Amino acid sequence: MTNHVGRTAGSARAGQLRFHPLTVIAQREVRVLKLIIGNKAYSSWSLRGWLALKQSGLPFEEMTVPLYDEDWNRRREGDEFAPSQGKVPILWDGDTVVWDSLAIVDWLADKVGRDRFWPDDEGARAMARSMAAEMHSSFAALRREHGMNVRRRFPFQGLSEAANADVVRILGLWAEARARYGSGGPFLFGGFGAADIMFAPVVTRFITYSLPIPRFAQAYMEAVITHPWMQEWLVAAQDEPWVIEKFEQPVGA
Repeated sequence: MTNHVGRTAGSARAGQLRFHPLTVIAQREVRVLKLIIGNKAYSSWSLRGWLALKQSGLPFEEMTVPLYDEDWNRRREGDEFAPSQGKVPILWDGDTVVWDSLAIVDWLADKVGRDRFWPDDEGARAMARSMAAEMHSSFAALRREHGMNVRRRFPFQGLSEAANADVVRILGLWAEARARYGSGGPFLFGGFGAADIMFAPVVTRFITYSLPIPRFAQAYMEAVITHPWMQEWLVAAQDEPWVIEKFEQPVGA
């Protein structure tokens, strides 16, 4: 499987704005959106929100705010963070604000068309929505015990019973989606969409902690991790100067 630690790009700075140009030309003028995210090395929910913006094709500026640094508590009390009480990602469209990754997906789908995020087939769309919602609300043990860190790779050191149950459930969902609706491409429902956006950080966790993964899932993970947008994120994460020590230790350390 491709190593998910990318090459080094330009230096990142706290509060730095990066501009992502319009990828789909609309018939009307499009206002540039502003997405506030946390560290690309560690923030799984930021990755989901960022991928959703990429999938929308709308132009946006991103502002990276380092999590848990000395200014974090002060910064999260500012006006831009107030609606989400300091959580990222946060998407601003003028005076309109959307927070929470799944809400951002849904809001963007309303703007650009739901077919950009969800399968056309009714059954596939129902399953994709259910999987995205389950990822949003579940798998707490896996997330708690195996934090996202796309810059590191640790040897496999086992799973707790609860985390193992999460992994088994995730692999079962992936297998069913691929078997029933994945014939049109390498992703869960063929083409890249909202369900893949929601599970992308899980792919990075499986790689970071060297989990033993069946072959069908390895092929799906390879498709996700080599996607150009994922590679762009991973390259930028590699160059970030910030380190959060609690995410730099292997499980059980």
